[in-house]
Amino acid sequence: MSVIGIDFGDESCYIAVARQGGIETLANDYSLRATPSCVAFTEKNRVMGVAALNQTTTNMKNTVSHFKHLIGKKYRDPRVQEMIASLPYTVVETNQGNIGIKVRYQNEERIFTPTEITSMLFTKLKILAESALDIKVNDVVIGVPSYFDDISRHALLMAAQGAGLNVLRLLNETCATALNYGIYKQDLPPLEEKPRNIIFVDCGFSSLQVFATAFNKGKLKMLATASDPNIGGREFDNIIAKKFSDHFKKQYKVDATTNKKAWAKLLSEVEKLKKQMSANSTQLPINIECFMDDKDVSGRMDRAEFEDLAVNAMARVEKTLTACLRDSGLRLEDIHSVEIVGGSSRVPAIKRLIEKVFHQTPSTTLNQDEAVARGCALQCAMLSPAFKVREFSIQDVQPYTIRLLWQDETGQKGDMDVFPKNHQVPFSKLLTFFRRSPFTLQAEYSSADYPGQDRFIASYTINDVAPNADGGSQKVKVKVRVNIHGNFLVASASLTKKEEVLVEEQDAGDATPMETDDKKTATKNGEGSSEEAKEDEQAPGAPADAAPASDAPAAPEQATEKKSAGPKKVSRTVDLPLDTISHAPTAGDINQLFESESKMAASDKLENERINAKNAVEEYVYDLRSKLFEELEAFVAEEDRTALSRNLEETENWLYEDGEDCQKQVYVDKLDELKKYGEPIKERRRERLELPGAFEALMSAIQLANKVCDQFAAGDEKFDHLDSAEVEKVQKASSEKLAWTEQQMGAVKATSNFEAVPITSSQVRSELSAFEHLVRPIINKPKPKPKAPTPPPVEKTEENAANTEHQEEDQKTNGPSEDPSKGANEQPMDVD
Repeated sequence: MSVIGIDFGDESCYIAVARQGGIETLANDYSLRATPSCVAFTEKNRVMGVAALNQTTTNMKNTVSHFKHLIGKKYRDPRVQEMIASLPYTVVETNQGNIGIKVRYQNEERIFTPTEITSMLFTKLKILAESALDIKVNDVVIGVPSYFDDISRHALLMAAQGAGLNVLRLLNETCATALNYGIYKQDLPPLEEKPRNIIFVDCGFSSLQVFATAFNKGKLKMLATASDPNIGGREFDNIIAKKFSDHFKKQYKVDATTNKKAWAKLLSEVEKLKKQMSANSTQLPINIECFMDDKDVSGRMDRAEFEDLAVNAMARVEKTLTACLRDSGLRLEDIHSVEIVGGSSRVPAIKRLIEKVFHQTPSTTLNQDEAVARGCALQCAMLSPAFKVREFSIQDVQPYTIRLLWQDETGQKGDMDVFPKNHQVPFSKLLTFFRRSPFTLQAEYSSADYPGQDRFIASYTINDVAPNADGGSQKVKVKVRVNIHGNFLVASASLTKKEEVLVEEQDAGDATPMETDDKKTATKNGEGSSEEAKEDEQAPGAPADAAPASDAPAAPEQATEKKSAGPKKVSRTVDLPLDTISHAPTAGDINQLFESESKMAASDKLENERINAKNAVEEYVYDLRSKLFEELEAFVAEEDRTALSRNLEETENWLYEDGEDCQKQVYVDKLDELKKYGEPIKERRRERLELPGAFEALMSAIQLANKVCDQFAAGDEKFDHLDSAEVEKVQKASSEKLAWTEQQMGAVKATSNFEAVPITSSQVRSELSAFEHLVRPIINKPKPKPKAPTPPPVEKTEENAANTEHQEEDQKTNGPSEDPSKGANEQPMDVD
């Protein structure tokens, strides 16, 4: 089982996988680590990634790119209108006011939503991962910009589920980058000490994200985030392209803004120029051939001129940097270092702004392009039960303030900032309301910090609320939560019902799972108290009227009554049904997307197999024809060569005429027909080249065996240990194999090059293997080791007798010696 992390970028995607104790970035089918976020449609199938990007100029209207920030947006959003003005494909408004992308697919006009396009791209990424890992891929963590709102996150989740992926978490790109940085650091301060504060600046192709983090050993805490979704490499490209467009309009009388193909070509060249200017301060040229109206254009720009043009954009970068520093509450001296990631962070002007705001030179510890994907793969491994990862806790933050609005029975409206900006997530809060009838809670983003127009998140109607037996209000507990994906929801609602039941006498130590009537709660009329908690940790910053409570409303409070008997008022918890209106897709929507994507993927697979079969025929025609009059010429008769050459030419003409659009089986049959003529020729050449070597190896083995037999017969002492019967067996086998080899070599020599050889090289090698298996154990039999010589007897002299007597006396006195090999100075030791 493999777990992967995906960095879904506006320009390109990266896939990382956790395996073999580390994180690895996977290469795609073009051996590139970056897969373009691009989907192209043809009359027959879809192509994605690099192949789609290559169709940008030839199939522009049906090639969809830069759709990441269209996910979950409305068509009439001003930012959307600004974006689609420069897109080469057609964007329309659907009946629900959403975004539709019109393309021509399978001979008809089709309209796909950005969510469907994203699902197609995720299908491609899944196929790439499974191909690289040779295993099914299901579990995934996907990087998402921290500024994505609730509807965009729901749409991204739906796109991944449509591609058959199980999303363990939508992880903010900010958090993924910080995780990739901190989990490998061995010198972080302990938990009880002051944390190490790091600022990260992520400037990518389409957006800028700045975030402050605090690290301790085994812990990551996000302090604050600030972002600008409109500043990045794309904005810088547009600034430069606009300058050159004005220059070309003035000098060459061509307007690139009126021609989408020319504009795309200009953006491509401008991006290259921008990268060169990051490394060179000198003036650099730009030259484009056949730009418009068959005119070649050229221009020049240096880094200083670019920075003058981008002064407004750089001011927004500085504003974002300053906002993050302010929201984090850090002083400059509290910041340990500033790390930069993202392709556009290489721009020198941005580095200077970082030094200006934070008074530090930015570091490049992380891989600037792959940091997010690697962090997502790490998080996926941490969430998966199949991996054991070092303990490392993550505490992320909420980018926008979430407000909760309601109305009581008197018509008085109330509201509350239930999750302020930069509040910890995932997080749950338990709110208490006193109501006599069903009521509605509406969640929305606060206008103070949310940049979008549609601030609505969800609406929840809590039903089955009625007055109690006394006609008073019921205590309703509502659990609200920002989950692991960053989505807000009302997780549950319950009320406490009081009933009079007959309770038998019991011991004081017994606990009844009921709340007695003795327990009272004083609150404001019509308002509820807020109870707030996080798993395994008391939440900070609770409202002033908050009462400590558990995060699980379903757990009833237990009574601590003394012994008593008779009727008593007790309370029990009842779950209340909820009517929800939100951006979350239904199960039917997800199933419909999954079925649609599965059908298109199956169609793509069949078409790819058909194209591969056609390409195989074309490749075989070119390969055989190129060799027929060269290396294969000596192995085919002239009349056969002429006929085969004519057949190949006819097949090539057929491929580009009647055979242009045939079924897969037609190409398979055509290839088999060609191989019936071509493969025997290739086989004859291959055997003629391999047989001499095979015969030579067999003859060498025979000669070696005969040499051993001759030396044994001559009485060579090297082989006097061999058995004569076995040597005769070797000699007989050698003679038989030599006669067989000479016979086969003669038969091969007598066969024409235009005919199949009577024996193949594999058969000769098989005979060699059998022969060696027979003779090698005999001729390589090792000589037996010589017997050890018997030591001569020791003569008993007067001196030896005296020494023997002394040794016997020592043994009687001191006991026997433990080691006779010890010298005179070595004494046995007692070891405790």
